[in-house]
Amino acid sequence: MSETQPLFRHILVPTDGSQPSMTAGRLAVKLTALHKARITFVYVVDNTVAEELAHALGRVTKQVQNDLQTSGQRYLDYLSRLASEAGLAYSQVVRNGVPYEEIADLAREQAVDLIVIGQVGSRGSQRILIGSVTERVVEHAPCPVLVVK
Repeated sequence: MSETQPLFRHILVPTDGSQPSMTAGRLAVKLTALHKARITFVYVVDNTVAEELAHALGRVTKQVQNDLQTSGQRYLDYLSRLASEAGLAYSQVVRNGVPYEEIADLAREQAVDLIVIGQVGSRGSQRILIGSVTERVVEHAPCPVLVVK
């Protein structure tokens, strides 16, 4: 008998630092270990949010983007430590743009088999007006999406 191929070979985990995204990241690490897959963590600096924050704070947009990227790197480093402790192959990606578009594009580019994402991120009440990143990732992803509460 031949050994069966794992169901997932590459899992993508978007994070925004929110509790749901970190819970999704921890579950993704466990799934990745179970499937002997590799895992990629991604943080997207939302340009619209950066511009709104810069305007509200009276700062330059590029400065706010750099601050958001620094925060995002901390989230990526935390999840990467979990993956490393589990003995997993992992990578980190930081992008700028519209989060759901960047996540879906990265999934296509890297031939991801599964996206594991938190149900509600840190956009708060704005998500009612704009639509949540998670919902849009589900709509645009080229692969299955596991939404974690």
